[in-house]
Amino acid sequence: IQRSLNETFGADKYSEARKEVLTNMFSRPMQMALYFCTGIMEDETLFRHYALNVPFYTHFTSPIRRYADIIVHRLLSASLGASSPMKMEKEAIQRQADHCNDRKMASKRVQELSADLFFAIFVRVRT
Repeated sequence: IQRSLNETFGADKYSEARKEVLTNMFSRPMQMALYFCTGIMEDETLFRHYALNVPFYTHFTSPIRRYADIIVHRLLSASLGASSPMKMEKEAIQRQADHCNDRKMASKRVQELSADLFFAIFVRVRT
């Protein structure tokens, strides 16, 4: 697929943009990760990371990027005994996770709509 896509992109000034948009469109069917509070979830199979094939998985990035990552860093630090426990009930943590998921989904949707718009313009110009 990659070889045929590279041939399709061409070599004009928009080739990199086309490549970016089409690659993004092909990756859409992948399920997005969701934040959740493990204290709320009773089914531990939901903690599993399918692609990595591990039963328990926690993902986070630098805490300067996202609020959810700050919470994960603080919870991890507390669980390792490096800091005091957070003073948040698990229901409050789940509400924060839900809010972060909602914002992430909205952002993803805007990104997809932007890609759709670019692709529609690309198709219109090419026909």
